[in-house]
Amino acid sequence: MTDAAYTGPRHVPLGDPLLEAEPGKIGTAGALLGAVAEDLSTLMQQEIALAKAEATQAATNAGKGAGMMAGAAQGAQFALLFASVALWWALGAGLEWGLGWSAVIVAVLWAAVAGALAMAGKTALARVGVPRTLESAREIPPALKGEAGTLREVPR
Repeated sequence: MTDAAYTGPRHVPLGDPLLEAEPGKIGTAGALLGAVAEDLSTLMQQEIALAKAEATQAATNAGKGAGMMAGAAQGAQFALLFASVALWWALGAGLEWGLGWSAVIVAVLWAAVAGALAMAGKTALARVGVPRTLESAREIPPALKGEAGTLREVPR
């Protein structure tokens, strides 16, 4: 059941062989196939138009979302910058070493964070790949040559 309201009888174009036939008689097979082909063509055109409209709307929403995420990332970057400056000044005021050494301490903290993120990123990038596809691709040439034992079932 659809949510669309009933708007009355639909308009039937003149010359429709299915609706002009006498009750119980459809007409010729050619007329029937022609009507089906025309309806199918109209349906496909409408589906393509709907898909285009939905894709355009989805792309617009994705663009807006990506822009907002970029703005949020920029805001977070400024927050980290000013938090770092605040930590620098707090350490400089609390320690007798002064602002110079407190800046070095903050820089070393950020270097440690950057190092940890770099190591985690390197580990994640090392896992990127398609090992099963590469293994299967290596087996294709021997299988084409008809070598025994080269075809096997690939686990899913």
